[in-house]
Amino acid sequence: MIKIVSLFLIGMVVLAMFGRLRLPRIGRRGGPTGGLPKPSLCPECGRYNLKGGPCRHCSKGQD
Repeated sequence: MIKIVSLFLIGMVVLAMFGRLRLPRIGRRGGPTGGLPKPSLCPECGRYNLKGGPCRHCSKGQD
């Protein structure tokens, strides 16, 4: 029983070491896989404009 628990803990430590080696590269910005760009804001109402083009919130009531 003690052997099984110790092997499990050793295995978890090894997995944690591999995870620490890989994680710092995921969050970097500025590289080719640097993550998503920041969404643009509408200059009039300040809401996020995710699709681009005219703001659908500002132009909704102007029809």
